[in-house]
Order: sequence, then C-alpha cells, then structure tokens
Amino acid sequence: MARTKKTEANLSGQSGNEKDNASVVLRVMNLLSVVAANSGTLSVAELAAETGLPKPTVHRLCQQLEASGYFIRDPASRHYSVGHRLWDMGLNVVNVGLLPERHAILQKLVNEIGETCNLSMRVRNQSVYIDRVESRWPLRLNLEPGSLVPLHCTASGKIFLSAMPRERRQKLLSIAGLPAHTPQTITELDRMEEEVELIKKRGYSIDDEEFLEGLVALAVPVRNSQGAIVAGIACHGPKPRLNVEGALKHLPLLTQAAADLRSSFTQ
Repeated sequence: MARTKKTEANLSGQSGNEKDNASVVLRVMNLLSVVAANSGTLSVAELAAETGLPKPTVHRLCQQLEASGYFIRDPASRHYSVGHRLWDMGLNVVNVGLLPERHAILQKLVNEIGETCNLSMRVRNQSVYIDRVESRWPLRLNLEPGSLVPLHCTASGKIFLSAMPRERRQKLLSIAGLPAHTPQTITELDRMEEEVELIKKRGYSIDDEEFLEGLVALAVPVRNSQGAIVAGIACHGPKPRLNVEGALKHLPLLTQAAADLRSSFTQ
C-alpha cells in the first residue's frame, strides 16, 4: 500500500483528469510488470496483494487487458499470464538499441558458416526467433523474426528445455504434449529426459530432421552475466548440404558467437 501512496504523491500538482489518467496508466503498467515477473502464477487476489490495488480494480483491469490481448487467463486456475501483444512488446523492447549489434554477429556467423543462422528466446512452451540471417543458397527455409516453433523438436528449443528444472519441464511437456512433426521427433517424456541430460553434458543441441524432414540444425546456449541461459543461437541447412557431422564442425564458431552475444543479454 505504501507504493500506492507514493505514486499518488508523485501525481499531486496535476489536474483531476490528468491525475486519473496517469494513475490508470501506472496501475496497468504495475499489473503488466507483476504478471510478466511471475509467469502467470497469480490470481486476481494475489495480484491485488502484490500491487496494493483494490481487488475489484484489478479484476476490471485484467479483464480489459485480456480482451485486448495483453493477458491470457487459464480457464482452470483462472490465473493470468502474458498474452501475445505483451510478448510482441517484450520482443521489441529486447531488440531496442541492440538489434544492429546482434544482427552483425549473426551476419558474421552466416558469412563464416555459409548457412542460415538464427537467435531465439523461449516464449512459454515455444521458441520465438528474435533475429535471423539467411544464407545465400537458393534452397533454404524462410522463417521471419517473430515466428514461433516448438521446443521439443528444435535445436534451440531443446536448449531451453535443458535449462528448466526437471519438475517444471515435465509438467510443461505433459501439458503441451510431444506431437510428432516427423518420424524423427522425440515423442516420449523418458526419451526427452535422456536427450536433455545429453545436451547438458555436451553443451549443444542437435535437431536431426526432428522438426522438418531434410533439415539439420545445431544450437548452443547464450548466457547472461549470471550464467543463466537466456537465448539460443543456431545454424541450420538442408541435409544434402549440412549433415550432423558437418554441422558439428561449426560448433566453435557458434560457441564464439554465443560468447559475443553475452554482453547484449547482461542483466
């Protein structure tokens, strides 16, 4: 509640309408921050306690934010989580001022490897491309920044799974499932746990035609200054041109690019 009083004190000196409008904006931003920080684990009552706002106010604002796509609500738990419009906003914020630097690192990597490279982050149970540089080959897969792909059958996606605690990972995969995209897709939880342990041990992840037939990808984690995995950097190409053995030859280049990207994810 002290936070609310401080906010009201900062608004003194404004006219009634200005104060009301500014107060609503601050309340909404506070709700957005709390929901984003808690990954959709809070109910209306808990959000009210976290923000110091009246429960009816929180309920009304959450309904409006859900209707506009900034929040989504779990029908079973009735907890609020980040909606697609808030994810888009977050993606834009992540790239502000840093996109040229990151893009230059990806471009250098593509020039060295000769295959398409991408940078991705996790969005709930999916991986989202935040930047991508295409190779010059005519045969390639076009996925624009902002595209969402599964975690369980992509190289970077499996990197993100390996960063989760086992209990959280298994819960997520049990809910989302492990649908087969190709005959090579891992569709069993036990087998995925074996894959995750292998990724942790060797420090990289392979997608050997697990997402798309004929496509091979290699990914390594990008860590922040605290050592947490915050992104994945990957290269991929069609199997006639890039098999698993060939992709692994580029591992040192990917690892160096991940190290170069570290400063742009410093928290």
